[in-house]
Order: sequence, then C-alpha cells, then structure tokens
Amino acid sequence: MLLTEYVQLILLFGSGFIFFLLIVIGIILKVTTTPFPEIIRHEKEEYFEDSVSGGKLKFPSLADEPTIKLSVIIPAFDEEERLPTMLNECLEYLEARQKSDKNFSYELIIVSDGSRDNTVDVAQKYSAKYGTEKVRVLALVVNRGKGGAVRMGMLSARGKYLLFADADGATKFGDYAKLEQSIEQLSGGDPDTDAISIGSRAHLEQEATAKRTLFRTLLMHGFHFLVWTFAVKKIRDTQCGFKLMSRSAARKIFTVMHVERWAFDVELLFIAQAYSIPIDEIAVNWTEIEGSKLTPFWSWLQMGRDLIFIWFRYAIGAWQLKKEHMN
Repeated sequence: MLLTEYVQLILLFGSGFIFFLLIVIGIILKVTTTPFPEIIRHEKEEYFEDSVSGGKLKFPSLADEPTIKLSVIIPAFDEEERLPTMLNECLEYLEARQKSDKNFSYELIIVSDGSRDNTVDVAQKYSAKYGTEKVRVLALVVNRGKGGAVRMGMLSARGKYLLFADADGATKFGDYAKLEQSIEQLSGGDPDTDAISIGSRAHLEQEATAKRTLFRTLLMHGFHFLVWTFAVKKIRDTQCGFKLMSRSAARKIFTVMHVERWAFDVELLFIAQAYSIPIDEIAVNWTEIEGSKLTPFWSWLQMGRDLIFIWFRYAIGAWQLKKEHMN
C-alpha cells in the first residue's frame, strides 16, 4: 500500500473519531445542561444596607419600570486598593452632571464578588457619604465571577440605561457621555427599545501591539480569530469593561446569559446579535492599570475554550434563546 493511502486512512479515521467525539459531547451537554440559566440568589443578596438607619432595604427588580436615568454597575473582587480612585472619578463626573442637568439622576451599585479583603467596607463608606439613593452595595455571599457579579447588579438596578464599568478605572468615566449620545440615537430615548453602546479600545491596538511581546500578540490575534469565527462578528473589541444598554436589552440578555466568568462579554454580545439588538462600538480613552487579576496566557486560553463552547452549546440547542425575542 502506498504511503499516501496510509495517510488518507489515518485522516479518514481521525476525522471520523472527531465527529463521533463531538456527537458524544453534544449528547452529554444536551442531557446535563439546562437550556436557560438557573439564577440562584442568596437571601442576603436581596438587600442592601441603608446608610441612614443601618437597617436592610430590599433591592428593586430589573422587571420594574425605571425610576432614574442611569444605573452604574461596578463588579469588584478584592478591589479595596483600586476602587477608591475609580469611584472618586466616577462620582465627580456624575455629581457635576446632575448639577448641570436637573433631569439627570443616577445610582452606583458596587457588587462585591465574594471579596476577601475590605472591598465592602470601602464601598460602604461611599454609600454613607452620598446616601443609598445614589450608592448601594451588593455583597455576594460567594464569588460568582465578573459576569455573575454584573448580572446580579443588573437585576437590582433602577436605571433607564444600565452601564457596567470595571473597578480599576481603566476607562475614563467622562467617556460615558459618548456612549449615552450613541444609545440615545439608537433607542430614540426609549428604555423599551433595545440598544447597546460599548466602549472600544480597537483604535489603540497598533500602539498596544508595539508594546507587547510576539507571544502575547499571537495570543491576542488567535483569540480575536476565535471570537470572529465562533461568536461575534463586526465587533472589534468585545472585552472592554465599559458597556451601556437600554433596560429592555438588559432584561433580554441577563435572564438567558449562562457564562459568569471572563468570557461573559462574548456571550452577552452573541445573544445581542442573535436578538438583532443594535450595537454601536465607541472609541474610549483607556489606560492599563496595575493589579490585573488575569494572567494573559491562561486567561486567554480559558476564554478561547469558553467561547468555542458558547457557540457549540447554542448550536446543538443545549443553551437556548427565547423565541419571542428573535427577529
């Protein structure tokens, strides 16, 4: 038998084995996975501390009608050192905005994601200073991951628009104005109209690439290729932690989103595209802040694996979207 025939047999056997393996994995996922997420909320997570009385007040629900203009969700895991800088900049902008615009109202929901340090205490000091109408602290009993923390904050928000922003303050908060202008145009100012505006660092890519090692650059391009191939097209930067959405869009996305760790941004945008929700990508000012919880190699490999499984689970129907929201 010729060598080429051996090669053909090996390739045929290999492809057949991979196909069989995918079928087995698909069956296992279908049997062991619920089509919609089971969102479990501990009783303690339903309340926040009133800065005046010291008693417990119940968080509202995302299903309620909005009562303020903007809710800012800040997921924080062991962020006692970096959080004050971010909160100072954020609140300075929001307070100035409220003074200049009487129709503007806001709240911050700082979500401590099972923090082991003094993150909750630091956040509570801001709540005491500004009052619980403006700053509320949601202390998760256990660590859920960034996506889980963002989801719990979203489910507790009162805003017409909902923004989540990283606790490290890497994105300048003044850029919120650009996202707000974008989403007002997309939604016509109606919170019941689906719309999302996301911060993007894509315009900084050339400068960032010049500072990276070749290995990290290859990892970055590999991750972007996987995102484009398996999950989200037309979005250049899926991972920037500065995303604004209408209340209607948040309701549709966070009730069906499964991923609670780092790849949640990809699933969020995957769902939005599947629901034909308009998405606008806005260039923002961004600075890398020391103290990142991510190790580039392993985190990017994990996110790459997760986004392939996001696509696979939706493709085989293990995870599903609500048909009434599909266009």
